Amino acid sequence: MKIHLDIDCYFVSAERSRYSFLKDKCVVVAKGSDKKIFSRAKKEWISLPKCGAFNGVLESKNSYSQDILGAWKEEFIDDDGSIHGIVIAKSYESKKFGIKTGTPLSQALHMCKDLIVLPSDHLFYQELSHRLREFLELKIPLLEQYSIDEFFGDLDGWIDDKDTLAFITNLRDEIQERFHIPVSIGASKSKWIAKLVTDRIKPYGVYVLESSEIQEYTKDIPIDNFPGIGRVISAALKKRMIFTLGELRDSSYLLRYGKAGKDLYARICGDDDESIIASRERKAISISRNFTAIDDRDELKRRVHILARYLSHNIAKLQLNPATFYLKIRYEYGTKRYKSITIHRLFSEKLFLDTMRDMFQNLDSHKEQKIHYIAMSASNFDATQNPKTLNLLEYDNDRRFAELNQKLLKIRDRYGVDAIRYGCE
Repeated sequence: MKIHLDIDCYFVSAERSRYSFLKDKCVVVAKGSDKKIFSRAKKEWISLPKCGAFNGVLESKNSYSQDILGAWKEEFIDDDGSIHGIVIAKSYESKKFGIKTGTPLSQALHMCKDLIVLPSDHLFYQELSHRLREFLELKIPLLEQYSIDEFFGDLDGWIDDKDTLAFITNLRDEIQERFHIPVSIGASKSKWIAKLVTDRIKPYGVYVLESSEIQEYTKDIPIDNFPGIGRVISAALKKRMIFTLGELRDSSYLLRYGKAGKDLYARICGDDDESIIASRERKAISISRNFTAIDDRDELKRRVHILARYLSHNIAKLQLNPATFYLKIRYEYGTKRYKSITIHRLFSEKLFLDTMRDMFQNLDSHKEQKIHYIAMSASNFDATQNPKTLNLLEYDNDRRFAELNQKLLKIRDRYGVDAIRYGCE
């Protein structure tokens, strides 16, 4: 059997694990504009050695007051009294008031008068996730971390199928006792059916779905609920009056063309037999920030430079050599501009900073408008199975800057990522 484990309302549950008085209360975790990274004040960043393929390498350490119930006011109330920020996690008690992920915090406070608001603490969430993973690795022989709060496991050859329910029930209860966080665990022969089961048995549920029961169990489930069916595929299927997994399974001809379609159909039927992937390769690494809209182009260039420096540090820390770079900006009235470029060169901080600066100059075509969002990423990494031919004309120069990169990394590892900055910052 394969199992899927998902922590219920993870960020809220993580906070409850250290603040027990939050149990059974209407709680949300909120996130707003990051004021720290662009500040000229000294910042404290923690390096995470085992961050997984989906998390960042650096997380900032919060410096909130001891009053955890009032800490959100420092973060989300502006000088003029207005409230910014959005809900990124909510307790089941809060859901009853219609609060959703993405609800503006000001609106959520009106929807529930007794709402408890907590500022997010991603450093703590990652550390707790890492501790849980270490525990699960002792319990499950083959483990795949799918996200910060989700895990797949393979019990074949370890636990008899008939004992699966007892095993996952004991595992759920032991996690609650040890970490004080509730989890739900679904099991099936297919990892994706197991994930579907978990999503339906929350909170704090366990369930084993036998292969013979898959068709009956899933026939009336909306297609939107199945992992791997996104908005584009869903919209195309609904145009053909396909709304449930049973209807889609009966219309196999729609997915029989191409590998992706065949793989999705096998997943829906529970016949995919996909393996648990113990170690995932990172496909991309990114950084982004929302902030109060500004029109000062010099300040915007400074922010692009700072974000590029932080992302460059993460790339160097992970010893990656990306070839494709992406930059996106969003203006205050919703206009978006984005671009990607592929450069087959040896990576260095100078190359990345220069590339991001030039891309921003080219993208910023609405200089009369304010900008409130910047995002950048790097991907298409050089690897043994995906080798790149580097630009030989620039190689000697790039090699010198790559060597400098390693020296910068050592200094920043010892004294902090802001120990060496640039004049434009």
